[in-house]
Amino acid sequence: MVCFTRQDPRVLQEPRDLNPLRLANPSPQPGRERLRHLVIGSTDGVRATIHQLHMLTYAEQASWSQLITIPPSGILITPDQGEVFSYLARWRQLS
Repeated sequence: MVCFTRQDPRVLQEPRDLNPLRLANPSPQPGRERLRHLVIGSTDGVRATIHQLHMLTYAEQASWSQLITIPPSGILITPDQGEVFSYLARWRQLS
């Protein structure tokens, strides 16, 4: 997967103006479908979500990437052809 950052988020005209941030892209495995989770929020919120998924034995904390700061210009995520997009909005009580 490639995430692009752009200096001027108002216009997306020239691909050469984009600065790609390459993320791990594992090789396809027979009989398996690759699913991607994208957790965006505050540092505490993202870490708490990763911890909750670990406690549910859904995903080991060590299998997540390091936290990546989103630049002021934002990010553009480019899915592969044929993929769909869905998100879940949840609320977390701050302590």
